[in-house]
Amino acid sequence: MASEKTGFSADERVEMREHFDQIDKNGDGTIDLSELKDALDNCGFKIPGWRVRQMIEEYDNKHQTQHRGRLNFEEFENLCKDLKSKDVATSFKQVVSKKENLETLGGMSTASSEGTTHSVRLEEQLAFSGWINSNLGHDPDLRHLLPIDAEGKLLYDKVKDGILLCKIINHSCPDTIDERAINKKNLTLYTKHENLTLALTSSQSIGCNIINIDAHDLSKGKPHLVLGLLWQIIRIGLFNQITLEHCPGLTGLLADGEKIEDLMKLSPEAILLRWVNHHLERSGTNRRCNNFQSDISDSEVYTYLLKSIAPGDSGVSMEALMEPNLTSRAEIMLQQAAKLGCRSFVTPSDVVNGVYKLNLAFVANLFNNHPALDKPEGEIEGLETIEETREEKTYRNWMNSMGVAPYVNWLYSDLADGLIIFQLYDIIKPGIVNWNRVHRKFSKLRKFMEKLENCNYAVELGKQLKFSLVGIAGQDLNDGNATLTLALIWQLMRAYTLSVLTQLANTGNPMVEKEIVTWVNNKLNNSGKTSSIKSFQDSSIADARVVLDVIDSLKPGIINYDLVKDGATDEEKHGNAKYAISMARKLGARVYALPEDITEVKPKMVMTVFACLMATDYIPNMDSVKPQ
Repeated sequence: MASEKTGFSADERVEMREHFDQIDKNGDGTIDLSELKDALDNCGFKIPGWRVRQMIEEYDNKHQTQHRGRLNFEEFENLCKDLKSKDVATSFKQVVSKKENLETLGGMSTASSEGTTHSVRLEEQLAFSGWINSNLGHDPDLRHLLPIDAEGKLLYDKVKDGILLCKIINHSCPDTIDERAINKKNLTLYTKHENLTLALTSSQSIGCNIINIDAHDLSKGKPHLVLGLLWQIIRIGLFNQITLEHCPGLTGLLADGEKIEDLMKLSPEAILLRWVNHHLERSGTNRRCNNFQSDISDSEVYTYLLKSIAPGDSGVSMEALMEPNLTSRAEIMLQQAAKLGCRSFVTPSDVVNGVYKLNLAFVANLFNNHPALDKPEGEIEGLETIEETREEKTYRNWMNSMGVAPYVNWLYSDLADGLIIFQLYDIIKPGIVNWNRVHRKFSKLRKFMEKLENCNYAVELGKQLKFSLVGIAGQDLNDGNATLTLALIWQLMRAYTLSVLTQLANTGNPMVEKEIVTWVNNKLNNSGKTSSIKSFQDSSIADARVVLDVIDSLKPGIINYDLVKDGATDEEKHGNAKYAISMARKLGARVYALPEDITEVKPKMVMTVFACLMATDYIPNMDSVKPQ
């Protein structure tokens, strides 16, 4: 029966979701408007290109989409609903059959009668469960949870106490979460909720987009949300190592005339494709790989790759190429990968079917374990200037957690067309961007001028928001000038932080830094604490004790002061700061700062820490969860 809300039956929605996910290549939950025609074609709406372009313009202007230039699934579904109601589609596809790799799960809320079904990819469930078992199976804190069953059906139950998610985050980005902040024993509904909150805010700090996920969703084990979050965390961990810092041999992938800066502009996927093709060329085959879907489905590319990267004594062979059956061939190929300790993420059918996410993960894992690239002779010229700094990484993680599209990999090149900056302006002050003035697609002949016009408009908007942009022009953003780009990004992050506080305080006046200092001292004084701060440059902040005191003032008893050191040494200060940041996140504070920002008293990031703590003071603690 068709849902009254959408006009589509549950089965039709599952089919639509599957087609949408196939086109959503990077797994961020949105598709580019340039891909709209393909998505509509797949769902049975055969519409000429000119009409689709017209629809894109109309839809963008009319609906003020959350991510300009992109559609999330709900927006795509509404668009299809409009088309269906106008009877544009002569026959909406009714080819939904039970697929082996797709399970339809009814919505887990009271709204499920409205057709809120989600498709869960069983291959992802299987792959992520296998990855967790092999990478975290040895952890004594997870004995009660691991191993997950062979089919991965219990995965959603295993994440409910939050411990597993915290451990996965630390595996992907070591030391993100201080283990002392994780509730591990005698868990109650409340302490599990604290763990899930800690996991969510920490995943956000490493660049995950958790806009549509909260701790309640995870405590219910909602499959599509659990898989979506796991993929983001695992992907970040896999891609973290695809850098010159971890693998200087990447310079060997530069084409003639390219500089190291050109490599930094590439996405991790693009670097992996270069890496695969480098080894294919080295193998003497004419095969080349342009994607991790159809191009790898016959296992030939993988067989050549494995042979090329394998150490001589590994016993890796190319016998897979002798097998005509593609599934059997994929199995033989994966047996070779196992000899390298890299049989992860994919089954033979995932290879044959070209499942994008899992094949991408398989290749990234191969790269991280066996790059097989020659180290450059001597020092790499210019390496120190292009290694990502702590500040750059923090800003990049903040942007990605805001749900901007496309994903930001390298600040300076990815911001050079202005589109990411416009999305951030729209989040900070909805409606401020006049999208009719923005070039979202660039023509071959005028693209340099169009990108510069975007950057000029981005600076103009900053001035409207009273940003301090003296000496900053659109050309600086377009050129990727580091100092001036960072100056703008900081002001965007500051404006966002203060706008959130202003909305929560609801006093009718914009929040300013001085009020945060006043709040900190009042909170400390009212709780009987002896600590205080004069400003965000106060040297006493370095041992993090004042931050811990504020957290304990917000939730008395949450800080275990037996774990807090005097701060006499740098090591003690760092330990306190690390504990403070994780405990702040456990309260629900969306802190992006790192321990070093506190110990070195970086006033900008210190301000954001206190501002995020202040924000939690306005939010009902732990929603409706009551301590047991």
